[in-house]
Amino acid sequence: MQTVVFFDGLCNLCNGAVQFVIKHDTKNVFKFASLQSDYAQKELLAYKIDLTAPNSFVLIIEGQVYQQSTAALKVVKQLNGLWPLLYVGIFLPRFFRDWIYGFVAKNRYKWFGKKEICWTPTADLKHKFLA
Repeated sequence: MQTVVFFDGLCNLCNGAVQFVIKHDTKNVFKFASLQSDYAQKELLAYKIDLTAPNSFVLIIEGQVYQQSTAALKVVKQLNGLWPLLYVGIFLPRFFRDWIYGFVAKNRYKWFGKKEICWTPTADLKHKFLA
């Protein structure tokens, strides 16, 4: 099974986060799909994920779905360098982590901007993206 990060392809913050993960994913763990893609629409429907909700980030690992702060922490746990140290945040109460996550997600377009069309990966990164 693949480990797939679903992200808001219109969000500048989300696109930057995806590029950051790609740079630090030296074990080549992650595949990516924008929430606006046909792949995401079909795949997330099977998991009963509401695509109208303000989730900007969904992670599927071996058939298990993670969202919001838990998804973000599960991703950093897999990165190279010192980034996995951030996983200690998993010990904070989920309601608190998700409140912070939700606050940033709610304001992401206002603070970081929004694209008119989804970011397109370069030719050398296309193999990491699911359509």
